[in-house]
Amino acid sequence: MKPTAAETLRAWLLSALMVHGAVAGNPDAKRLYDDLLSNYNKLVRPVVNTTDVLKVCIKLKLSQLIDVNLKNQIMTTNLWVEQSWYDYKLRWEPKEYGGVHMLHVPSDHIWRPDIVLYNNADGNFEVTLATKATIYSEGLVEWKPPAIYKSSCEIDVEYFPFDEQTCVLKFGSWTYDGFKKT
Repeated sequence: MKPTAAETLRAWLLSALMVHGAVAGNPDAKRLYDDLLSNYNKLVRPVVNTTDVLKVCIKLKLSQLIDVNLKNQIMTTNLWVEQSWYDYKLRWEPKEYGGVHMLHVPSDHIWRPDIVLYNNADGNFEVTLATKATIYSEGLVEWKPPAIYKSSCEIDVEYFPFDEQTCVLKFGSWTYDGFKKT
């Protein structure tokens, strides 16, 4: 017999609460979080010298092609913007924290790259900031926020239905040039 929607929701919520309890109940993870972020300044780019380049890797995962507006030449997509970088201030020895090798933290508690879609068609440059980032003991930070983008895209349907479209999404830092962040 198939479970009802209410039973499925109840099971999902119970699972989520159990996972949250396991994380919140781990004293080593709490101590690690407190130690890492007690003197951490999320406003400062995580480099030793201000002239150092910080390499930020970006991968896009298409979740959904929402709309293609031929008249206005706009493509609307739902993307996961996977970003990763190394933050030397977020490293630790797992053996000093009960074997904790990685930690999930609210992304607004750490430095994040200000990556935006340059050819944005609606002026909304934001991603969903409420997602957590994953930090690994060697200082690797992974952040995978979802975002809905409306991008300017030249669409040519002259050979429809046999046409092929290429739409370039131009991402980059809003603040830093390629010599500070790549």
